[in-house]
Amino acid sequence: MAIIVDRDTRLVVAGLTGSEGRFHGLRNRAYGTNLVAGVTPGKGGQDVEGVPVFDTVAEAVSEAGANTSMIFVPARFAPDAIYEAVDAGIQTVICITEHIPAHEMLRVYTYVRPKGVTLIGPNCPGVLSPGKANVGIIPAEVFQAGSIGLVSRSGTLTYQIGNELAQRGLGNSSIVGIGGDPIVGSSFIDILEKFEGDPETEYVVLVGEIGGDEEEKAAQYVADHLSKPVFSYIAGFSAPPGKTMGHAGAIISGSSGTAAAKKDALEAVGIKVGTTPTEVAELVVAAAA
Repeated sequence: MAIIVDRDTRLVVAGLTGSEGRFHGLRNRAYGTNLVAGVTPGKGGQDVEGVPVFDTVAEAVSEAGANTSMIFVPARFAPDAIYEAVDAGIQTVICITEHIPAHEMLRVYTYVRPKGVTLIGPNCPGVLSPGKANVGIIPAEVFQAGSIGLVSRSGTLTYQIGNELAQRGLGNSSIVGIGGDPIVGSSFIDILEKFEGDPETEYVVLVGEIGGDEEEKAAQYVADHLSKPVFSYIAGFSAPPGKTMGHAGAIISGSSGTAAAKKDALEAVGIKVGTTPTEVAELVVAAAA
């Protein structure tokens, strides 16, 4: 078992005929993900290395049985691509696209959320369940299968910590990059809930960063609802107030959203917080020994 993507995933890529969508879609297929279709309006009837391309997501669902959509279209088209996937009956949407305006994502969020669709991103690396499926841009070769769930706002830190774990003989059940924008489809809490219900996940690593209060909310959720050990790393201890660091959502406003405040909130409920990615991996190794 895995969360969000697995061997039952039937993937349609919005933008498969573009250079980025093609490159990563075919990489996902090479990993073992069941890539069943692409969607590009006006290019229906074509194919990309044997993968049929349709004009609409509805056609990809009815003719190819797609149940998961990966969005790889420019920011000005991405909200409509999400709406189209949801309206076609897709239950999992993973939006890799960045630079979607926050006000657009607010409308997307309020439309998608009541429908019970799992939306990951935007501005995210995607989801990997090692040995089962990879949907996104995560370099699967640095991960191995195991029992550690990993959820992160950062892409590169996700890769580093996963590699640190693999070097120590540990693996991941699923890796979820929720995205670094101010408004994303799934929060830490949404993913923690899924890991709690996943029998293959024994430990969870939460990778946060400065800005917002999602890590503080996650800390309280862990205290109230999680039975599995949780470890964490927070990026941005040296970030100056008021300056965006990497992600649009990684900005400290006044005294809130600092790395120190997040670390304090997590440690207050018993979550061990590493000061470096290496230290986080070592904390998990010690717990799993």
